[in-house]
Amino acid sequence: MKEKKIVIAGTGSGTGKTTITLGLMEALKKRGQKVQGFKCGPDYIDPTFHTAVTGRPSRNLDSWMLTPSQMTDVFINGKRGADISVIEGMMGLFDGKSPDSSRGSAAEISAMTKSPVILVVNCVNMARSAAAVVKGFQLFDEQTAIAGVIVNEVGSDGHYRLVKTAIEQECGIPVIGYLKQEPGIQMPERHLGLIPAIERGDLDAFFDRLGDLVLETVDVDRLLEIAGTEPVETGEGSSMFEEKREKKVRIAVAKDAAFNFYYPENLEILEAYGAELIEFSPLRGERVPHEADGLYLGGGFPEEFASRLAEEKEAAASVREAVQGGLPTLAECGGFMYLTDLIETTEGKTHPMTGVIPGRIRMQENLAAIGYREVRGRSGNFLLEDLVVKGHEFHYAVFHPGEEQVPAAYHTEDTGGAGDAGYLMHNAVAGFPHFHFGSRPEVAEKWVEKCTAYRKGKVEGYETDINLSE
Repeated sequence: MKEKKIVIAGTGSGTGKTTITLGLMEALKKRGQKVQGFKCGPDYIDPTFHTAVTGRPSRNLDSWMLTPSQMTDVFINGKRGADISVIEGMMGLFDGKSPDSSRGSAAEISAMTKSPVILVVNCVNMARSAAAVVKGFQLFDEQTAIAGVIVNEVGSDGHYRLVKTAIEQECGIPVIGYLKQEPGIQMPERHLGLIPAIERGDLDAFFDRLGDLVLETVDVDRLLEIAGTEPVETGEGSSMFEEKREKKVRIAVAKDAAFNFYYPENLEILEAYGAELIEFSPLRGERVPHEADGLYLGGGFPEEFASRLAEEKEAAASVREAVQGGLPTLAECGGFMYLTDLIETTEGKTHPMTGVIPGRIRMQENLAAIGYREVRGRSGNFLLEDLVVKGHEFHYAVFHPGEEQVPAAYHTEDTGGAGDAGYLMHNAVAGFPHFHFGSRPEVAEKWVEKCTAYRKGKVEGYETDINLSE
């Protein structure tokens, strides 16, 4: 029995693979298909677009952060109930962790998931030369199955026929369609106001237009034929997403336009280990729920909403009181920024935050850090002590610590070197990296255990309907 799955990869960044991926997702949806989106690598932005189009949480497939069995588990868990999985690559087809291997690349993920590749080639100012580009990708790694091509930004139907003829003649693979140089289908701003725009439905017309264009010029039936391949087999042992114990604690999760970067697997693994998740919005002035036994402050763009966050003093006070009161807390990137004294924007304006961690965040125009991180918890880190977890860092923020010394939370290793990082205050673990719990599910288990201990230490008279039995 076959299952439908496809990787949409590019020859490099800027080829238009995200535009084509979203158009294909919308077109397939218009054809009655239930589409599951995936993104190669650690990026949060493209999965947000995927989710908006498909109505299903998009998932990251990262073969550096996850072992083959862990990634297979994520893939099988994510595609349940879907008719077809559409996996968007990152950068170029063979770009990954390092220049000397395909580790972490879309090519490696296509092999792991047994998914054929549709290569997106931008053909501006090219005709027969497009065949040379495709031929180079074919010969670079013959084990990577490039099963078809979609060409982007062609100037006319005649231009498309030239490119199609050249590629099919020289490379022996089908060119299944194209998109023209079409005004009005440029990707919208990739971070400013993205979540509010999606929530308001501002991008619905854009997605609808992309879907119609794809249906006009891409052979979707041929795509579906190519996508039908042998299924990915379940690995040995139980899934990390299977329920390990009944619900025993509650963890509050900040979820709004300012805080929305969470790997879905992190939340699902927490649930598997016995956490009930309660969403709240600091941006809307909501306090940390009083019944919370833990707190998760994820990443996002708090700097874009700094003035509004500063106005919501009660919400900030509730976070400060909760953390200072020992609530077991993980604050990643944007969540870490929210725990500092203030955020200074690139315009030089300052906005007070919660004041838990002494120091200030300064935003800069240039990227401050990007890359994978291997993180080992330091002594006293309830979440990571004796554990190594993998994650990723991407931010324009720089932290300038205050006079008070704050212990480091963990030791990180990356291609640039190693050193202590993060901050440990009360029962809060805070820092710039985003962790993927799939790389070490015991992190979720330790967190739930700490929340359980915190809960048992609360004052008598606390009312709950959660069963505390082991």
